[in-house]
Amino acid sequence: MNPSEAVSPRKRQVSDFSELTRAVQETGLMRRRYAHYWGRFALLCALLAGAVALMVTLGDSWWQLAVAGGLGLLLTQFAFLGHDAAHRQIFDSGKWNDWASLIVANLFGGLSYGWWLHKHSKHHQKPNVEGVDPDMLNGVLTWETNTLEKPKTGIKAWLVARQGNWFFPLLLLEGVNLHVAGLRTILGKGPVKRRGTELTLVSIRLIGYVAAVFLLMPVGLGFAFLAVQLGSFGFFMGASFAPNHKGMPTVGPDVKIDFLRRQVLMSRNIHGGRWVAVFMGGLNFQVEHHLFPSMPSPALREVRPMVKQFCADKGIKYTETSLIESYKIVIDYLNRVGLSARDPFQCPLTAQFRSAR
Repeated sequence: MNPSEAVSPRKRQVSDFSELTRAVQETGLMRRRYAHYWGRFALLCALLAGAVALMVTLGDSWWQLAVAGGLGLLLTQFAFLGHDAAHRQIFDSGKWNDWASLIVANLFGGLSYGWWLHKHSKHHQKPNVEGVDPDMLNGVLTWETNTLEKPKTGIKAWLVARQGNWFFPLLLLEGVNLHVAGLRTILGKGPVKRRGTELTLVSIRLIGYVAAVFLLMPVGLGFAFLAVQLGSFGFFMGASFAPNHKGMPTVGPDVKIDFLRRQVLMSRNIHGGRWVAVFMGGLNFQVEHHLFPSMPSPALREVRPMVKQFCADKGIKYTETSLIESYKIVIDYLNRVGLSARDPFQCPLTAQFRSAR
């Protein structure tokens, strides 16, 4: 018997990822990119200072709403920077990465680093796993049907069946949701590392920011400014993260898949050039990011051809599409899931892996 034939399929699958990891490490793409990140941080700070100066200059002018929209986009870019620090992409030191993410997320973004880290870590461990991946838990939108307690009826059934059409309008509320979720975690009874630091930084950001807005603008304009800024922030955040996994296969918690295939099969890359990469904070290379979460985001583009070829050699489906097409997929997926809430369906990938066990 050939020795390779005696190796179990699961061991071969584990060795696949080890083989890919060794090849990637040999390229040097895991090295830190200090110049990139310090330059990026300096540019964002300069743009933020410019936005503040423009707010002061405009005063009581409805042109402030254009500044608010731009500020929402700018704060999304700060969130991407905090995301990279939380993944240990910026510094060699874990402590430096923690503090960088704390400052960027809490002080600049007004979000809770602790809340986000707990949620995002679970997502990376089990992407698109029903009832486990926090990004797949049903809430305002129904992402999967297998964990629904009962079919929806009446007006709820009507809305859920068309929920894909409401996806982008609902993103306008995501900014408020992110702030509220972070505050609930910081002020809640659950364990929070550096609770005092998080609360201090978030309080400075939220209270100071709101106070500045109403000092510079009349009450009506101030509320409109906050609404536009929070709406654009939530929209850009959701529009950047949703294409990466929504509409990709979902599986139950009992399905056994090795790490390489779990991360590749559940993730989608978005092509479109450097502007798409900037818009999405480098997360358009989602397959590579999930395989190597501590790899600096500018290196993801460089490692993509190697990962794509490796998947082709191993017969692993590698998904890549345009940004517009990904949005169409997300909307269609949400509508199909909404309709299926009354007639639950089984994902073909789930059936494939269950039958293979």
